[in-house]
Amino acid sequence: MRALIFSVLASLLVLGACTSPQNSQPETDYTQLVNPFIGTDFTGNTYPGAQAPFGMVQLSPDNGLAGWDRISGYFYPDSTIAGFSHTHLSGTGAGDLYDVLFMPVTLPFKEAEGELGIHSKFSHQDEEASAGYYRVKLQDYNINVELTATPRCGVQRYTFPKAESMVILNLKKAMNWDFTMDSQIEIVDSCNIRGYRFSEGWARGQKLYFATRFSKPFKSVELDNAEIKLKGEKVGTSNIARFMFDTEDGEQITIVTALSGVSVEGAVKNLNAEAPHNDFDQYLAAAKADWNKQLQRIEVVGTNNDDKVNFYTALYHSMIAPTIYSDVDGKYYGPDKQVHQAEGWVNYSTFSLWDTFRAAHPLYTLIEPERNEAYIRSILEKWKQLGMLPMGELHCNDTRCMIGYHAASVIVDAYMKGHRHFDAEEAMKAMIATAERDEFGLKQVRELGYIPADQEGSSVSKAVEYAYDDWCIAQMAKEMGKDDIYRRYIKRAQYYKNYFDATDGFLKGRYSNGEFTHDQFHATQVYHQHYVEGNAWHYAFFAPQDVAGHIALFGGEEAYLNKLNEMFDAETPEGHGDVTGNIGQYSHGNEPSHHAAYLYAYAGQPWKTQQHVKRIMDEMYDDTRSGICGNEDCGQMSAWYILSAMGFYQVAPGSNTYVLGTPRFTDVSMKLSDGKTFRVKAENLSADNFYVKEVRWNGEVYEKAYITHDMITSGGILTFVMDSEPNKEFGRLPENRPFSKIEDEVMTAEQLMNK
Repeated sequence: MRALIFSVLASLLVLGACTSPQNSQPETDYTQLVNPFIGTDFTGNTYPGAQAPFGMVQLSPDNGLAGWDRISGYFYPDSTIAGFSHTHLSGTGAGDLYDVLFMPVTLPFKEAEGELGIHSKFSHQDEEASAGYYRVKLQDYNINVELTATPRCGVQRYTFPKAESMVILNLKKAMNWDFTMDSQIEIVDSCNIRGYRFSEGWARGQKLYFATRFSKPFKSVELDNAEIKLKGEKVGTSNIARFMFDTEDGEQITIVTALSGVSVEGAVKNLNAEAPHNDFDQYLAAAKADWNKQLQRIEVVGTNNDDKVNFYTALYHSMIAPTIYSDVDGKYYGPDKQVHQAEGWVNYSTFSLWDTFRAAHPLYTLIEPERNEAYIRSILEKWKQLGMLPMGELHCNDTRCMIGYHAASVIVDAYMKGHRHFDAEEAMKAMIATAERDEFGLKQVRELGYIPADQEGSSVSKAVEYAYDDWCIAQMAKEMGKDDIYRRYIKRAQYYKNYFDATDGFLKGRYSNGEFTHDQFHATQVYHQHYVEGNAWHYAFFAPQDVAGHIALFGGEEAYLNKLNEMFDAETPEGHGDVTGNIGQYSHGNEPSHHAAYLYAYAGQPWKTQQHVKRIMDEMYDDTRSGICGNEDCGQMSAWYILSAMGFYQVAPGSNTYVLGTPRFTDVSMKLSDGKTFRVKAENLSADNFYVKEVRWNGEVYEKAYITHDMITSGGILTFVMDSEPNKEFGRLPENRPFSKIEDEVMTAEQLMNK
């Protein structure tokens, strides 16, 4: 149904407030070293739009078409734009959100049949982006669109030609997994509107409220609405609004939209608090200043500017999520579908924990420890409201995506590093309650010591990741003096042994009778029923909590190293889904084997770690639009690069140990939250000189192939001396290797199976 709501000639409600001074910028504008187009092609699934660091708003263009390539709304090879929506996911491979979609046009507008609808052609020659800013010209209408953002508000500026112009707000359009369930658009006056969009997608029962202000009064507005039916029953209403303007050549209209997960009133409060005026340039300056404050936490020096762009874009991508999910007054919507109040802290959402526990959260413990503690507080509040720790949480909804209970890793890693501004007793209670559930194969783990493959899918992947998470629980229990909990979970941490087949060195499923699933085993088959997003090779080395115990299962270091070599030297398979970025049977485009290149150091061959890490950085990351070899996954792919480019990586979060690799830059300075600086220097570094000849710590020769968290946080200078030939003596002796070994309640697979 279409209704002409009203016409107005003028308004005095939102005029002026356009002359505020711009914020000053630091000498180095790090935002210009960020290329948001990296990852928008191939399988990165990133978006190029504007966002504040960890902001609730992700304002970005949508091509208007569905499909895997457009899972984040935007795919670089496309040539159409159908609007600019305020919520997106960064490289998760999940097609959800796309809320509050605006599209400016001139009359007559261009509309295609099918899902594309109203749209415009655009050219990448007339498109640009940097941290906190995006711009494009809509060719069919000669409209220049600019985007920026505050934490909870999206700011758009449209520069129109002389025309009869229209701004369309489309709360009906849905793409990929997203489906509109209900919506509302309320016309407050000639400059202000508000409403909501409820939807179903990857996250169920999403509710998003908005409040929007136009800098120029619209002369009229038309509303289209239609019933939304499921199984013949009305469930809600879809709404589209068309706001009419007469524009002069070069006239600019700014549109500011605040979001809230709580209420329209919350969105209005966010709008008034964060975006009270219409000065786009001032908001842009503030966004750049905010991003510069974040990005300057790590300063890199090197001769290759492409590497700098890769690094700062990765740092930028690592600061996209988790996202703010509470209003300025502290109210937020919880997974129990109730409104809660955060007092003195900020609630966060968008936890892609299966990915980010590996490198992103360990990175946050270094450069964002206070924010990481807020993440943990948010996770624990969700546990109280949900009854279990979240697995893959989005907009107050635990999608139950992926496997494990890796919130335990995030909690324990922070706790073991001394970041304890959260309730440790409550955290322990939450971790145990989650680990003792009966679903997802956990009952079988508790009763049998393994998950029978004929009773539960993805049994191997689930079980070995549970074992790591159980080790995390054990570490924190030991630190807290809870010996009974420690001993129970350190035993469970060894259950990975129950899947080890000594005949070929793979972790395989077992049937209910205890027999291996030899008849179903295919080492290279991706998405095999016993593994999640990978194959037997990708999970072959997942025992980061007990590398020494895993080596012993092989019969010693030689067999273990041979198996590692076999993985990297094997024939590379064709890409499959999001299992991409392959070197042999190592897949960097997906997470399960992200730590594998660093395992050589545990067996006395850190030079092999250096060799493979260098190759991964060379081949899997670049400064082009296809420069991320797999799904970005809310910062995990980028965090791997950031840590590795600095010369170290944490194989087992919770251990406080970082394995040394090969640095990418001649000088890196990481500013710590207490004002100290940790510096990494690389002497004689070049494209050929990537092997580590010698390491010094504060000027003294340092012979170990690892560093500790305390070394980093105490501040100091770690110096690598690089060479073109490997120093095979460095890190070879057992006392100089990184250490990962379970030493209490040690049991064999036979003992564990017959417990």
